[in-house]
Amino acid sequence: MKSFLLFLTFLFVSFSIHAQEFQFEKETIDYGSVAKKSDGTRIFSFTNIGTAPIVIKRIQSTCGCTVPEKPEAPIMPGAKGTIKVSYDTKKPGRFNKQIIIFSNAKQTRKVIRIKGYVTSEVSFEKEKSILSDN
Repeated sequence: MKSFLLFLTFLFVSFSIHAQEFQFEKETIDYGSVAKKSDGTRIFSFTNIGTAPIVIKRIQSTCGCTVPEKPEAPIMPGAKGTIKVSYDTKKPGRFNKQIIIFSNAKQTRKVIRIKGYVTSEVSFEKEKSILSDN
């Protein structure tokens, strides 16, 4: 009986340690074709579908041309979070980059991806400002 209770306690602790879990809306964002020097910022949205807060310890990209930004506060159970990723669109050509998330989630290392193609044409389209009517 004593060993059975010890086993149940161990099982409960094992499950509660890894009670955090990500659910991303998309694990890969496809930029499609984008113009050289255009805005390379995209947002990954996710939900904590676990029963404990998710703490993102760090985020690492596979090269310096991709800069991820992690949320600073823990993501509570049921809450949504975002990870902002900026890709440098100065170099034309195809790209396929990995972003690795290190956290306290059930899967401690989570990989998300961006991909697309940067055309050699420069975008001359004026970006809209929230301060103007244009």
